Amino acid sequence: MTDTILYSGAVAQTIRQGGLSWFHLQFLLGFRRLGYDVILLDRLDSGMCTDTSGAPAAFSDSVQRHGFLALMDRFGLAGSFSLDIDRGATVLGIPRADVLERAQSAACLVNVMGYCDDPAILDAVSRRVFLDIDPGFPQMWRALGLHDAFVGHDRFATLARRIGQPGCTIPTCGLDWITLPQPVVLDEWPVAPPRPDGAFTSIGAWRGPNGPVEYAGHTYGLRCHEMRTFLDVPGRCPGEIFEQALDIHPGDQRDIEALGAHGWRLVDPSAVAGSPEAYRDYVASSKAEFLVPKQMYVDTRGGLLSDRSAYYLASGRPVLARDTGLAGLYPLGEGLLTFTTPAEAAAGAAAIAADYPHHCRAARRIAEAAFDSDRVLPQFLADVLA
Repeated sequence: MTDTILYSGAVAQTIRQGGLSWFHLQFLLGFRRLGYDVILLDRLDSGMCTDTSGAPAAFSDSVQRHGFLALMDRFGLAGSFSLDIDRGATVLGIPRADVLERAQSAACLVNVMGYCDDPAILDAVSRRVFLDIDPGFPQMWRALGLHDAFVGHDRFATLARRIGQPGCTIPTCGLDWITLPQPVVLDEWPVAPPRPDGAFTSIGAWRGPNGPVEYAGHTYGLRCHEMRTFLDVPGRCPGEIFEQALDIHPGDQRDIEALGAHGWRLVDPSAVAGSPEAYRDYVASSKAEFLVPKQMYVDTRGGLLSDRSAYYLASGRPVLARDTGLAGLYPLGEGLLTFTTPAEAAAGAAAIAADYPHHCRAARRIAEAAFDSDRVLPQFLADVLA
């Protein structure tokens, strides 16, 4: 009998964010490639449902419903999900009773940021894995007594590969952490032809859903706080284009104006990365990624490299990243370059441009060696099931 893995994450409510869809697909498709029967557990509040214009809509007519079902069908997951609407008022896919039955014999539940909070399901599964994809925030919230997202779990995994090591300031909260790099199903990210005329791009939110955190006398900020340090990078790189598919609120008008004044080209992420296909095409059309992550990731030195960067590398796109403690985790200098100052960022961009085909090939080699789901997920499961 094929072993079952339950996987819980917010897919339906973020269906217009191609990057988040891709994140969950790496695990769902990756586990399936290993021979597991994977069941996605998702939930949705119908009050969040909208039509294509963004106006409120009934769930039956919503983008969330149609987009979610289309995504499941497109990736062969049409019979492998249970979508709970309004806490059990409606369930699409596998009924809750069947989920509970399957949970009793499942190998584990991989619970992204504790998204599944159904006590009956949590109690039924023998191994409940909290998967941390926003490292620093949940650990500091618990340490400060603000929120404990880890309750109900007995395994704890994070993409912050340096947690618990000297120099990393993410509190362990007394927990034993399994670490892993972002898995990538390489078949879904084929090498794209080099684009020496393309832009240095990235995709992300200027602020995101969480505010800065005050911890141990230090303020751990967001992408906006870190990015302001590197505003003048385009001006240091004549002949290069710097573009960000940036989710930025009109209330940040001063920042929008500052980015434009310094040569940054901004595009709407919902237009260029609102579906998995559009997201993948945007990455492939880029010359390279220019990554400035959240200040939280930089200052904690957790060694996080985002799923987005892994997709660039897999596509044969070099990544020029603000360093988060990556030395020793991945080979640096070819395909993946890091910086800590604007001058180093400009030097990295020049190095990529000077030998672009070489850096493209090196990027894919890094993805194959470090992020291939066929390598990452077996080790992850061995750690989880030990």
